[in-house]
Amino acid sequence: MMEYTIKKLAQLSGISTRTLRYYDEIELLKPARVNSSGYRIYGQKEVDRLQQILFYRSLDMKLDTIKGILEQEDFDFEAALQQHYHELIKKRKQIDQLLLTVEKTLSYHKGERMMTDKEKFDAFKKEKLAENEEKYGTEIREKYGTETIEAANKKWDNISEEDFNAMTLIEDELFTSLKELTETNDLDSAAAKTVYEKHKEWLSYTWSSYSPDAHRGLADMYLADERFAAYYNERGGEHSTELLCQAIKKYAV
Repeated sequence: MMEYTIKKLAQLSGISTRTLRYYDEIELLKPARVNSSGYRIYGQKEVDRLQQILFYRSLDMKLDTIKGILEQEDFDFEAALQQHYHELIKKRKQIDQLLLTVEKTLSYHKGERMMTDKEKFDAFKKEKLAENEEKYGTEIREKYGTETIEAANKKWDNISEEDFNAMTLIEDELFTSLKELTETNDLDSAAAKTVYEKHKEWLSYTWSSYSPDAHRGLADMYLADERFAAYYNERGGEHSTELLCQAIKKYAV
């Protein structure tokens, strides 16, 4: 059975010895043993584990999350590889779509072909749909039903360049008012009402129909899911998600 020093494993895997030492420190990847000269020695089990770690890293997964997965008692190596395979196929499809859009755009600018406004944004919209599906698909289907979500996805997929640009502008205006609201914390202010109105307007581009109940339900989901909270807090400042949801619940009546 092959064994590797830390230097040899670094050369084999393409990552630095410093990274391998760090993985040892955080107990993500411990060497099989340390020899009499004090060198870390890695065996086949550690090589396979490192490959698994790098698979997960390629999907932008955090190290503490990877460690938690690998240390599960029921961790199934083959099932994990199958999951990696499907994730990579999904990523390849997204890249292929972006490449196709770039090729079409080059030909369009050279005057070799026509390109509709819809084609110019297809790849970006499909990428966003895939990202949202991966992050929130299960939750939003449970809350609103598959039919409602599929209708929203279809509306998003068919959005025009003009509406796409309008959505971006509306979201920027939303965050401008949200930042103002974080400074005052005044839900009776014009900024608070603008936050609600801009969020409602932004939703109108993807929702097939609007209802105050559904809007308030979405606010509840924002508060319950740290992924939504992170998005709004990072762009709007601390407590932005909480204030956004309070504004929605106050004015969505």
